[in-house]
Amino acid sequence: MTQPIVVAALYKFVTLEDYVNLREPLLQAMVDNGIKGTLLIAEEGINGTVSGSREGIDGLLAWLRNDPRMVDIDHKESYCDEQPFYRTKVKLKKEIVTLGVEGVDPNKKVGTYVEPKDWNALISDPEVLLIDTRNDYEVSIGTFEGAIDPKTTSFREFPDYIKEHFDPAVHKKVAMFCTGGIRCEKASSYMLGEGFEEVYHLKGGILKYLEEVPQEETKWQGDCFVFDNRVTVRHDLSEGDYDQCHACRTPVSVEDRASEHYVAGISCPHCWNSLSEKTRRSAIDRQKQIELAKARNMPHPIGYNYKQASTEA
Repeated sequence: MTQPIVVAALYKFVTLEDYVNLREPLLQAMVDNGIKGTLLIAEEGINGTVSGSREGIDGLLAWLRNDPRMVDIDHKESYCDEQPFYRTKVKLKKEIVTLGVEGVDPNKKVGTYVEPKDWNALISDPEVLLIDTRNDYEVSIGTFEGAIDPKTTSFREFPDYIKEHFDPAVHKKVAMFCTGGIRCEKASSYMLGEGFEEVYHLKGGILKYLEEVPQEETKWQGDCFVFDNRVTVRHDLSEGDYDQCHACRTPVSVEDRASEHYVAGISCPHCWNSLSEKTRRSAIDRQKQIELAKARNMPHPIGYNYKQASTEA
C-alpha cells in the first residue's frame, strides 16, 4: 500500500542575516530528502509549503532544527495521495510575507499567540474584533463565523484597510487569523505599531485549528484554501472539491465548473469576461501544453491538475 504524501506548511520569524548563504545548502537538503515545493527565506525568517515522504519531511525538519535559530520552527501537516508540487525551489526575498511597510518586525514585537483550544472562547467575546487577514478569494470559500472580510486582493492592502476602518481608541481587542499563522503574526506586529493595545492571533493558523479542534466544537465554516494543487482542505484536512482557474487563480467550485463560462485551464465564471487578450492567449497555450503532456502520459511540471486528469480518465 502506497504511503500518503506528507504536506508540511512551515514558517518562523527569526533574524537570518546570512540568509543569502543559506539558499544553496537548504536547496540541497530539500533535494537530498526528495522534497518538492517552495521555501522563501529573507533576513526576517523562513516560510513555505513543501511535500514529500514521511522520512523526507522528517529529514528536512531535522536539517532545519540543527540550526539553533530554527529549533522551534512552526509547522503543520496534512496528507494527500498525489504529489501536490512539481518543483523544488528556495527563493530569496525581502519579506517572507509581503506587507510592504517599513519597520514592521515580528522578531521585535508581536501580538499574543492563542492556542487553537482557546480560540473559540476568545472569538466568542463580543468585545473582540475578529479579522480575517487573508485575501478575498480565500475568504470566499471559508472563514470563522463572525469574522470580518477586508476584501483585499493582496496582503499589501491590509495596512490601508486598517487605517480606513478601525481606531485603536475604539477597538480595544483585536483577534486575527490566517492559513498557517504567518500573515496574522506579521499583521499583529503592524497593529501594535499602530497603537492597538490588545492584539491576538491564532497560533498555527487555520490549519492547526482544523487539526486540533473537533468538528463538533468548530466555529470554522467552509473549506480552507491551501497553496498547492489540492486547492482546499476540509475540516478533517482531507482534500476539498474545489479546483483552481489557471487564468485568474480563483478557486472554482463544482457549480462553477458546470457553468458555460468554465473552460478547463482557460476561463471560469469569475474571469471569463474580464481577461485580457494576452492572459487568455497565455492560458490557451498553457492548456495545450498540459493536454499534450497528458496525451504522452507525462505530468506537466507547471499547472498540471491531477484532480481534473483523474476526473477525465
